[in-house]
Amino acid sequence: MSSRRTVSLVTLGCARNEVDSEELAGRLSAGGWDLVDGDTEADVTIVNTCGFIDAAKQDSIETLLGAAENGSRVVAAGCMAERYGSELAEALPEAQVLGFDDYAAITDRLDDVVAGRSLVPHDPRDRRTLLPISPAERDASQAHVPGHASFADAPGAEGTELPYRAAVPRRRLTGGPVANLKIASGCDRRCTFCAIPTFRGAYISRNPDDVVHEAEWLASEGVREVFLVSENSTSYGKDLGDVRALEKLLPRLAAVEGLERVRVSYLQPAEVRPGLVDVLTGTPGVVPYFDLSFQHANGALLRRMRRFGDRERFLELLDTVRKRAPEAGARSNFIVGFPGETEAEFEDLVSFLSEARLDAIGVFGYSDEEGTEAFDHEGKLPDEVVAERVERLNRLSEELMTQRAEERVGSEVTVLVESVLEDGAYEGRAEHQAPEVDGSTILYGEDLAVGDLVRATIIQSAGADLIAEQDDTHGEAADR
Repeated sequence: MSSRRTVSLVTLGCARNEVDSEELAGRLSAGGWDLVDGDTEADVTIVNTCGFIDAAKQDSIETLLGAAENGSRVVAAGCMAERYGSELAEALPEAQVLGFDDYAAITDRLDDVVAGRSLVPHDPRDRRTLLPISPAERDASQAHVPGHASFADAPGAEGTELPYRAAVPRRRLTGGPVANLKIASGCDRRCTFCAIPTFRGAYISRNPDDVVHEAEWLASEGVREVFLVSENSTSYGKDLGDVRALEKLLPRLAAVEGLERVRVSYLQPAEVRPGLVDVLTGTPGVVPYFDLSFQHANGALLRRMRRFGDRERFLELLDTVRKRAPEAGARSNFIVGFPGETEAEFEDLVSFLSEARLDAIGVFGYSDEEGTEAFDHEGKLPDEVVAERVERLNRLSEELMTQRAEERVGSEVTVLVESVLEDGAYEGRAEHQAPEVDGSTILYGEDLAVGDLVRATIIQSAGADLIAEQDDTHGEAADR
């Protein structure tokens, strides 16, 4: 029986949290901890929480309580733990609480937990200048020599490789041909409804060379598609003094041997420069996919959100994209019931969605978040009004996504195979479908394997999902 310590990691929330968990896993592996799955009893269970909206916070609390009921020592990490700190520790004595500053010493903190020593949770505070890694780690990252680095000298980490910087290892927690790749941490926006900058900190772009090195490592692990994630990808490079940094980074990533697709998440519409549109629609290996953070379509309401744009400008942007790449994918999220939202402003959003032909639409009802400017706004709508508008927009969105999927019937796509089903069926995603957040494609073909890129023709739609048949390429990877 092994005497090594065991830890289970549970990840909630967004793709950025998934990368954070994999970096925690890398640190823990280097520190001599064995990672086990959730069905195996562990010495410690870390729950990487989400603190974005009320539903996510409730899910985090229930997950923490569930882990405690299973008898494991429980540690709360992630956004909710960072946001509430000592308040969460007091309200939830079943769990110890870690802040982002504890990540660099995660093995020491878990040693304390196993030894029965209580952690001292931090006091919640404004984190606008928080670095996602310590200054020493950032220095090590910038000085890191290109190429892979082994940390076989680390206790219990024999044979493990570091993908991109010696100070912060990453260990993949899930297999498959797709991986998230974080290009920045924090946010430089001050939207009135969002608390993320107060606990995620200021926007910090990763060094482009580091991003490329990590992509090379992921490709060596069998990854065929990387999904670039951050709180705001169009801000990438501003703090490095280069507003075109993302445009320059994408072709470098597309050129990484073994990678077939590069996809970008979370683009601010007002910051989508013509040059970026050109790169996203005209670079082989870069997917023409536009995850646009519209949030609403009425100009006056967007100003109250401290955002930019309006229905006409957003439609112009979509039109520009589709002129360059007619089959480009487009998705967005929208907030309904923001303080003071009039019926006319809501109808403006309805009209926009009816014209926008988005492939995927997310709808959220506004809820107050402490620490945000909108928390103190007047004109709060009754809960029943918000709920009615959410329900109405959700019904419309389902109809519109179904219509958009039907429009794609008969078109040719490249499907990345992600799982093998039965009777000659496979499940994957076409170029316009991002992992987890969008629909998928059921593919009928022969002798295919996970990771294959297959040319296929869409023969049917099923809601937002698609059904396709393999073309006469016999499973060969499509040309990049």
